[in-house]
Amino acid sequence: MILDSVSQFVLGSAVTAASLGTRVPAWRAVVYGGVLGTLPDLDILIDHGDAILNMTMHRGSSHALFWLTLVSPVVALAIAGAHRERSLFRRWWLAVWLTFVTHAMLDAMTIYGTRLWLPFDEQPVSIGSLFVIDPLYTLPLLAGSVALLVARGRPFGRRWNWWGIGLSTLYAAWSLGVQLHLDGAARAALKGRGIAADKVIVSPAPRQTVLWRVVAIADNGQTIYEGFTSLADDDEPITFAAIERRPALLDELSKIQVVRQLRAFADDCVKAVAVEDEAFVVDLRMGAEPNYAFTFLVARRGADGSWQPTVATERRAFAVGEGQGLAWLWRRLWGER
Repeated sequence: MILDSVSQFVLGSAVTAASLGTRVPAWRAVVYGGVLGTLPDLDILIDHGDAILNMTMHRGSSHALFWLTLVSPVVALAIAGAHRERSLFRRWWLAVWLTFVTHAMLDAMTIYGTRLWLPFDEQPVSIGSLFVIDPLYTLPLLAGSVALLVARGRPFGRRWNWWGIGLSTLYAAWSLGVQLHLDGAARAALKGRGIAADKVIVSPAPRQTVLWRVVAIADNGQTIYEGFTSLADDDEPITFAAIERRPALLDELSKIQVVRQLRAFADDCVKAVAVEDEAFVVDLRMGAEPNYAFTFLVARRGADGSWQPTVATERRAFAVGEGQGLAWLWRRLWGER
């Protein structure tokens, strides 16, 4: 995603420039920081030969705090050596480490999932308080990076950069606070309807933190409940639509190894769908019914009526048009039910 890369680029630029201060030219800190902030995501270029594997293997070792910490001094030594700045090695080490770690931590705040604790724990961290692309997070950092380049070493560039870091951090903290508040409201609304939810996910709709989507798995995994709530809503409780999860089909498809891997990666927030002679597994966390970002064709019905796994899973896009989706989001954001 280009805009997601922009966020990581300017975050890396801001953190690297703040760590190095006046020790190196601002333009060099901005460029190196942006490149370093982009490096962990280059694992997306690896093709594992299967759509589910390409999803679940992304944000793996390249985002693990242990490996990032281990590789940071090597990268710092290479940069310092290239510019004959061995005396700045420790400062470059700090800058590289902070840039790598903030990249991983920002990704962990999205719902996708980031394996921060590899090789000790494979379960991804997916806080889900920030959408993967949010201009209100990115713009302060972008302004700070531009100011550093325009200032050409003058103090106002560094001040703008620190302001950018501060504002983006406050916005991230705001998203956590809103998520915590709406999580409580969602659970209360579910309880009010007599729904005993096994799992509840509250995450922002695209590109903002005013409108949020709630997904609950209930009835012993039989049913999914989906609802939307906006900070602009009145005091009426959240309304939910019931969606069939088809756990029996999901369990049958889970004989396929990559399906089991997807269920583990998504913390079992998935459903199964059968369309004619094709069976799909859907990650419920990203998108909205019936348009999900990650829908995978995993099996076809054989001549004997049983489900036969495909040679490799395929990602299918069942999505509304961008303009239509954003138009709906804008109206719902302001409280239109």
